[in-house]
Amino acid sequence: MNQSGIHFSPVNWKTVSEILYDAVIVGSGVAGSIVAKELGEQGFRVLVVEAGPEKDMSLAGFKEYVDRFHASVEKDNNSPFPQNPNAPSPRSTDTRKLTPGEPGAGGYFVQKGPLALDSSYTRVAGGTTMHFQATTLRMTPEDFKLRSKYGQGLDWPIDYEDLMPYYRQAEFELGVSANVEDQVYQGIHFEPGYVYPMRRMPPSYLDQAVAKRIDGSTVELDGQTMSLKVRSIPQGRNGIPNPQYDGGRGYVPVGAVSGHQSELGQRCQGNANCTPICPVQAKYDGRKTLNKALHSGNVDLLSQAVASRIRIDPDNGRVTGIEIKAYPDAASPECQQGEVRGKLFILSANAVENARLMLASGLRSTSGLVGKNLMDHPYLLAWGLMPEVTGTMRGPLSTSGIEEFRTGPFRRKQSAFRIDIHNEGWGWATGSPYSDLADIVDNKNKHGKELRRQLIDRISRQLLLAFMCELPADPSNRVTIDPRYKDQLQNYRPVLSFNISDYCLGALAYARETSRRIFQRLGVEDCTHYDPSDYGYVSYQGEGYVFRGGNHFAGTHVMGTSKQSSVVDRHQRSWDHDNLFLIGAGSMPSIGSSNTTLTLSALSFLGASHILDELRKS
Repeated sequence: MNQSGIHFSPVNWKTVSEILYDAVIVGSGVAGSIVAKELGEQGFRVLVVEAGPEKDMSLAGFKEYVDRFHASVEKDNNSPFPQNPNAPSPRSTDTRKLTPGEPGAGGYFVQKGPLALDSSYTRVAGGTTMHFQATTLRMTPEDFKLRSKYGQGLDWPIDYEDLMPYYRQAEFELGVSANVEDQVYQGIHFEPGYVYPMRRMPPSYLDQAVAKRIDGSTVELDGQTMSLKVRSIPQGRNGIPNPQYDGGRGYVPVGAVSGHQSELGQRCQGNANCTPICPVQAKYDGRKTLNKALHSGNVDLLSQAVASRIRIDPDNGRVTGIEIKAYPDAASPECQQGEVRGKLFILSANAVENARLMLASGLRSTSGLVGKNLMDHPYLLAWGLMPEVTGTMRGPLSTSGIEEFRTGPFRRKQSAFRIDIHNEGWGWATGSPYSDLADIVDNKNKHGKELRRQLIDRISRQLLLAFMCELPADPSNRVTIDPRYKDQLQNYRPVLSFNISDYCLGALAYARETSRRIFQRLGVEDCTHYDPSDYGYVSYQGEGYVFRGGNHFAGTHVMGTSKQSSVVDRHQRSWDHDNLFLIGAGSMPSIGSSNTTLTLSALSFLGASHILDELRKS
């Protein structure tokens, strides 16, 4: 029992294997937690199977994660979480491409190339929201019609209007802080009188310094003049509740999952390390929704239990159960093997893990698209020194951005992108401040007061721009499995094939040119350099760039209008297995230029509403 008074099911498959659940959900991230909450609150019996541990649901367990992050030398997205060979997570520090003839590969991902992707996810209770940045943008209406409007990628079987009510539910659940007036652009619209649950996070001093010199300046793209404007970014973190929300009834933010909210900071305290972990739990993560699901009294959580195979009735194609491997100790491959049963089954792990489990179970679908159309957001980073101190290293990682490039006629020739202004300096780009210390000591031979002075001067003027580029669906980008590559429990590891098309490379090139123009107008000393030996190095039209992954995996079980051209229907039900749902970003046919969490959360509410209808009929 944790400090919230919630009793978790013991890691004992025998306890749950005797129950026929209304629904079995694989994954306790934001998608699985939303579906579990929606079903549990309506009285249906639900089992959530989580591959990783759930000790972070207690205050002591969460503090262990924070302490591990503080003590870690490598501050990557998964540094707060202990390595778990039974349920491994990909880490950017392990990124490399498999060489021909190599019998094995380091890290969890097996990367066949042509490019190596350094994106990651986290296999613990709460899923990847445990380390996400909490940017919660809506997609633009044109993002849903990329193929029909611009001849690229795939169209959705639904549109922006269809998803609007579920966007509202998602913004409530995640407690989004934003002002509507900042978000009305490029076709994005809201119902009359709508307000976000909480008011926008205040722009940082750095944001204001950039806006002062950039707002109103123009650039050209494919014959179109763009007038730039620094806008506030919607955030899934606690700010100031909006008293006008819900017709004047206001919004009550969710604080810490356990422990006393006032001790942990119900409101964002401006820590600059919210990726990977918010030390005061002001940032949303899936545990907050999972907590509500468990409080319903109808939801069981079986943690440290890896779903290994989906069992199918060969006569009708319906799922009869899911085989699991439950392990008491992450260091040991010893496990209990069993099966959990239900009426309906929901895969909501993430786009890679859902596809891996489907393929491991031999479920390849009529369309043959399971695992194909893998998408992520390639990021191009550009960095430099502002001419004056701008308070870098204060506030959430990114509070403002430039959104003018998210859609337009240029999308026929190159992909859309958006620009984040980062408040944490060059950390993502160069490993700052450690890289600054090494440079000033080793190359400039400074120490004592002069070392401190130069560190303060340099770090407090750092500006990082992150250009997040759209990558359309492409069946050659995919997740597969290979019997040569398995983890400690002998489950298949994901094999990734990944490349970036000229359509996206054109956006990277234009983004780099745009960064030079922005830096020039700001008076920034451009310090950007791209190392040809970097695993993310790509060449385009004679110039080299380095991209980073956005941790926004999507597209491996895309939704569509027929079983010949998609894996799931508009409700995310499998075309081939009518009691199986694949919920989340893997169902997205396109990702536009917005972070995927808000949209996959909206899709989870959409899917849950249909699952509830199905259960009520049974």
